[in-house]
Amino acid sequence: MATGEIAGRTADADELGTGEARMSTGRVSVARRVEPERPRLPFSAGELARLDEAMAVASRSTGLEFAVYLGDLGEDTRKQAEELHANLGAQASEGVLIAVSPGQRKFEIVTGEEAHRRIPDRTCQLAAMSMVASFKEDELIDGLVSAVRMLSDAAGTSFKKPDH
Repeated sequence: MATGEIAGRTADADELGTGEARMSTGRVSVARRVEPERPRLPFSAGELARLDEAMAVASRSTGLEFAVYLGDLGEDTRKQAEELHANLGAQASEGVLIAVSPGQRKFEIVTGEEAHRRIPDRTCQLAAMSMVASFKEDELIDGLVSAVRMLSDAAGTSFKKPDH
């Protein structure tokens, strides 16, 4: 997009800046690039780093696969969350998915068979209550990090034997 401005001065060609041109009438025309604002991402880089670190530590210490989904979950939020959990493929049994739909003000915690054996439903309910409290204060990242840590603590550590 370009805009024209009438300069109240005369300008020699060597005085003109980038995007400026002298017209034959003596008018100086100025072109400026106007870029639309980019949509705001839900998390800052620092917040993403906090969440990534919490999930990495949880996965490493428990041997479970922690994942977070942020987006619309449709009408049947549980079914959609279970489908997302199934996308973990071979790791689904050890998978823990926290699916959050901020626009719908809904979330689901889905655990695979092995993860469910190590993380009781009561712990999932407590993690959910913790998230609700944080979300009410508009602290989405704090709620997610807290839930990951609570679920990880409940799962305990895993001492997998190295593959040989």
